[in-house]
Amino acid sequence: MPLVYSVIARGSTVLCEHTAVANANANVLALRILETLSPEDDARVSYSQERYMFHCCVSDGIAYVVVAEEAFGRRIPFGFLEDVRTRFRVAYGDAVKDAAAYEYNAFSTVLAERMAFFSDPSADAINRVSVQVQEVKNIMVENIEKVLERGEKLTLLVDRTEVLQEGALTFRREARRVRTHMWWKDARLCVGGGVALVALLYFIVGLACGFTLKDC
Repeated sequence: MPLVYSVIARGSTVLCEHTAVANANANVLALRILETLSPEDDARVSYSQERYMFHCCVSDGIAYVVVAEEAFGRRIPFGFLEDVRTRFRVAYGDAVKDAAAYEYNAFSTVLAERMAFFSDPSADAINRVSVQVQEVKNIMVENIEKVLERGEKLTLLVDRTEVLQEGALTFRREARRVRTHMWWKDARLCVGGGVALVALLYFIVGLACGFTLKDC
């Protein structure tokens, strides 16, 4: 099985573990690596020893470690760590901060099931999609945090939006005023043209019948 051993710990205090393939040396090395990880800093790191890789993820003071065959790469082991990290947090929440050694060893059944799942080659495609989704979420969070860290730019963006909105309203009001003005101008031209036409007809008729129209 590509995933050999996994352990969840707070500092050097093991909360739960599962061994899929008996390898005392790998287990001991994993526990020694736990002692070198700082619970204060979130991290994702891998170590190589003989034909095994020791993949570590530290989040919220809890370390998640899985030992995998070196040829198995890094993507799937870290997909496994992210999966069990989420499940462990959902199951126990902040209580893990005060838990005693092996207090949550019942979670080892979950470790066993997820190790078997991620060791299956068919899990690779599923995990690839999951990792990509997580990367997109991280990018979105980072982008939002960068905007929030630059409050003045966010305010400037809002101000510019308001200016654009005011400009649009002014433009619409001016457009209505111009349309009204042009309508009245056309109306005056029509009335003036009508009056001129009536006057012209009167003049022509007047020439023929007299301007008093008595001879018509």
